[in-house]
Amino acid sequence: MLYQSDAEVLFPARVIPQLRDMRGPEWRQLVDRVLAAGESHPDTLAFGLMMIRLDGCMTCHADSYRAMRGCSLCARQAVARFKGPDDELVAMWERARAEIALWLETGIVPETG
Repeated sequence: MLYQSDAEVLFPARVIPQLRDMRGPEWRQLVDRVLAAGESHPDTLAFGLMMIRLDGCMTCHADSYRAMRGCSLCARQAVARFKGPDDELVAMWERARAEIALWLETGIVPETG
């Protein structure tokens, strides 16, 4: 059980709109595309996978500092602290989208490394 009402096990899609205006036009365009796609669309799943990696969701647990602050704040902080340009974030999303597509087509979980 998570103690904070904004904390979930993995990055929640409900946080995506909060990230829209945190970076430049290329980032806003990506967020707009994902929001228009719908929660179960592969583009949105890929965005979630990218954010899980960027936020470090796999190492978060119920009594961690990150979980106690909540997913919204954690995600906004991760996007704000990302040192690379927007096109690097978009490239991360494109790689995640390719992994999601492979999994949907074949059932094979891509190896990450």
